[in-house]
Amino acid sequence: MKGPRLLVELVGRLTTRMGAVFPGERAVFRGLDLHASLKGLDWLELYLFGITGRRFTPQQMKVLQAIWSYTSYPDARIWNNRVAALAGTARSTGSLGIAAALAVSEAQIYGRGIDLRTSEFLRRAKTQVDAAANLTGVVRAELKQQRGIAGYGRPIVAGDERIAPMMALAREQGLDGGPHLQLAFEVEKILLAGRWRLHMNYAALAAALCADFGLTPLEYYFFGIPAFLAGMPPCYLEAAEKPAGLLFPLPCRILSYEGVARRRWRGAPMKPDASG
Repeated sequence: MKGPRLLVELVGRLTTRMGAVFPGERAVFRGLDLHASLKGLDWLELYLFGITGRRFTPQQMKVLQAIWSYTSYPDARIWNNRVAALAGTARSTGSLGIAAALAVSEAQIYGRGIDLRTSEFLRRAKTQVDAAANLTGVVRAELKQQRGIAGYGRPIVAGDERIAPMMALAREQGLDGGPHLQLAFEVEKILLAGRWRLHMNYAALAAALCADFGLTPLEYYFFGIPAFLAGMPPCYLEAAEKPAGLLFPLPCRILSYEGVARRRWRGAPMKPDASG
């Protein structure tokens, strides 16, 4: 059924497999009672269950929690945190400031956009290698088509300070041997041995771990949405504690202006009084 008949069938009805609330009685979350069957889940476990419909091991949860924690920097110079801080200095509400900061975290080069492309690349590369393709050829083809590989290279410095502690935790939890993770490091070896000299960055590591935990690219994207969140409120609050407008002020003299030069404004000629 489709078209108008389908619309008529859905008038006044919500058909869902995700959940519903029955006020005064219960709340259903993916078919389970939120306050009974799921009452023991912490917030991240519930969040992931909502995205995937699956449960994760305690070891996986520790790594997934760290993927968020290890990249929550309370630095107002970072592009999305700056939005939260500017909201604070402009005396906007905290909710609006954080929502705006999360929205700009969608950045295609270093935000959620790169996460999605990294996950897709690693899964695609693994599928090709499993089908007997040569990984070096896969890497070269990706570089030729995309002019880069998502998850490799960093614009400021070559290394990534988050990789060592994340790998230490993955080893501690016995989760450092997954096929996507191994492939991610093999890709780095190829890129470093060739003329590209690109190191793996945090996006590739996190995407590889999550792929090994069974997250699809879309599930990984949704998992990553709050990844920077913990660093945002401190930026907002610190800016809001100071007088309004003090965050990153820009004097006119440092602006590079190439428009119309300064000119004298003349008022319009006065019209004669009709009575005269």
